[in-house]
Amino acid sequence: MSKETKEGIYKGIIEKDENGNYFCGPYLLDYKLTVAKFKLGDTVLINTVINNRSDISLTQYPKKSMKFTLIVDEVIEEDNEENKVENKEEDTIQE
Repeated sequence: MSKETKEGIYKGIIEKDENGNYFCGPYLLDYKLTVAKFKLGDTVLINTVINNRSDISLTQYPKKSMKFTLIVDEVIEEDNEENKVENKEEDTIQE
């Protein structure tokens, strides 16, 4: 599910490692931002990355994201649009 993308640097799911670090793919996520605005399992788009300056997590996560945004599941949105079209066709036929 995670991948590099044209819209941002990386798209993936928020996970938490055994040390309590939040990450998405190979990128460490800013802890305070993640706790305040996101939850485990959210799909995010990473917009910017910097070098990780923490000696504790540097070897596991050389890059850190300070800016990332929540992504709504595109499949659900597409399914909803298809259902709207089908419902309109049914209404037209019944009239």
